[in-house]
Amino acid sequence: MPEWNPMQLKAIQTKEHNILVSASAGSGKTTVLIARLMDLVMKDHVSIDSILAMTFTEAAANEMARIAAKIAAIK
Repeated sequence: MPEWNPMQLKAIQTKEHNILVSASAGSGKTTVLIARLMDLVMKDHVSIDSILAMTFTEAAANEMARIAAKIAAIK
């Protein structure tokens, strides 16, 4: 598990509303987004079918799809 900085932790733990994660390349945006999705699915029991997650790079999209498939297999 990565060590989160305060802003990353806030993005992961915010549950009341949608968020936008914007930061420079290599700052951990995809990792934060995946951690947030994992929390929503595994801790808050949100259906993975009700989540819309978007990214702007093909590499990040592929990583998100890989992790989402793992989460779906666990559920």
